[in-house]
Amino acid sequence: MIKLVAGLSLALFSLIAGAQSFPTRPITLISPFPPGGSTDTTARVIADAMRASLGQTVVVETVAGAGGTIGAGRVARATPDGYTISIGQWDNHVGAIIFQINFDPLKDFTPIGLMTINPQVVLARKELPDDLKGLVAWMKANPGKLTLVEQTAAAKIAGIQMMQMTGSQLTFVPFKGAGPAMGALLGGQVDVMILQAAAALPQHRSGKLKIIANLSPQRSKVIPDLPTSDEAGLPGLYAAGWFGLYGPRGLPPEVVAKLNSAMVAALADPKVQARLGELGLDLATREQQTPEGFAKFHKAETDKWWPVIKAAGIKVE
Repeated sequence: MIKLVAGLSLALFSLIAGAQSFPTRPITLISPFPPGGSTDTTARVIADAMRASLGQTVVVETVAGAGGTIGAGRVARATPDGYTISIGQWDNHVGAIIFQINFDPLKDFTPIGLMTINPQVVLARKELPDDLKGLVAWMKANPGKLTLVEQTAAAKIAGIQMMQMTGSQLTFVPFKGAGPAMGALLGGQVDVMILQAAAALPQHRSGKLKIIANLSPQRSKVIPDLPTSDEAGLPGLYAAGWFGLYGPRGLPPEVVAKLNSAMVAALADPKVQARLGELGLDLATREQQTPEGFAKFHKAETDKWWPVIKAAGIKVE
C-alpha cells in the first residue's frame, strides 16, 4: 500500500512539474481538413504566431477525413499534456454527430479559446444568378439540377435548410474538403459551394467565381460589402462557422493557461489580425477567447444546432 501511494504521489508530482515547465518540446497542432482550405491556412497562421510566446515550435499536422472527425478523435484520445492540440470548428465539434464517432464533442475536449467567427458564404459559378432570390427561382425552374458541394456538415445542413425553406430541390455532391471541392467548382463540375469566406474570397476577388451572400444575421466587419442572406432574398438562411483551439479532456489548468495566453497574444498581433482579415475571419470577442467563454459558446452552439440536425435526420455512415 505504501509503495502504491508513493507511486501515485510521484506520478502526480511529475504531472504538476511537467505542467509548470510546459512546454519543453514542440507542440503538435492537428488540422482536421486537407491543405488548401481555410482551416489549414488559419492553423498555420496561428501556429507560427504562438511560437514566440511558447518558446517552442508549433507543428501543424494534417489529419483529415470524415468531416474533420478523424482529427478530432485523434485529439480526444491524446495524452492530456498539452503537446497535442487541435484547431476545432463547428463541423467536428457540433456537426460531428452526423458521423459514426467514438468521442463526445462536448465532454472529451478541453476548450482553450475561441479565435474567430467565420462568415459562411454561398460561392457560385459566374453563370448563375447574382443573389439568393434569383438562385432559388432558378432551382425551382430546374428541379434537382443545381449541384451543391457537400464538403462539411455545415454545408449539408445549410443546403437542407435551403430546400426546406423554398420547397425546391438540389443535388449534393460529396467531397473530403474545401480544397478538392474548389477545384471542381472552378472546373465547372459543380455549381455552388457553401463554405467559409476565408476559402471563398480569393476566387471571388479574382472574378473566377462569385459570392452570392453571407449566411449570417448581420454583415461581417471584414467583408462588409457582402450582403447577408436576409438582404439577398432568403431571410433566415444562416450557417455557422468558427475556429477555436482544443486539447484533450483533463488538460491541466496550468497548461491550458499557457496555451491560451499564447493564443491571445497571437490574436493581438496586428500582423495576425491583418492576415485573418484578409481571410475574411472576424476575431472572437476577448471574453470568448477565454477557456470559460469558449466553453460557454460551444455549449450554446450545441444547444442551438443539435435539435436542427436531429430533426433533419442527417446521418453519414
